Amino acid sequence: MENKTISNPQTEVNIQTLRTLNRCSQCVHKKELSVIKDSSLTASQFEVLEVLYDLGDLRICDIIEKILATGGNMTVVIENLAKDGLVRQCADPQDKRVKLIRITDKGKTLMDTLIPRYLDNIDSIFKELTESEKRLLRELLIKLTGNL
Repeated sequence: MENKTISNPQTEVNIQTLRTLNRCSQCVHKKELSVIKDSSLTASQFEVLEVLYDLGDLRICDIIEKILATGGNMTVVIENLAKDGLVRQCADPQDKRVKLIRITDKGKTLMDTLIPRYLDNIDSIFKELTESEKRLLRELLIKLTGNL
């Protein structure tokens, strides 16, 4: 579809590329979230559990940094996970004033079953691309991101 308000062909290609990238991102994100939603978690809850599952006990500020989130709703996310018995607060052995967030056995059990399904889902998202295409896509996305 040609845009009549844009006379520069390069700008037209840029707009088409941006739309395609946005559409792709939305589709990939929707597919990625399908497994998470099936487990009754939000994306933020999954990210918190995933980082705790992989790295162990963390302060809230460290969780925020690891998952590249803003602090605005992180307290609510963690409180909801705690209500469901998936995480709990504990004191930092080095500094009793600091509270750490710890994944519970119930949280670990959930992640033990969810992570393999999540990884299979990620594999299915990229199954149409060869290994070299995946590397090229990653390089191009890094190049584009570094340019912003």
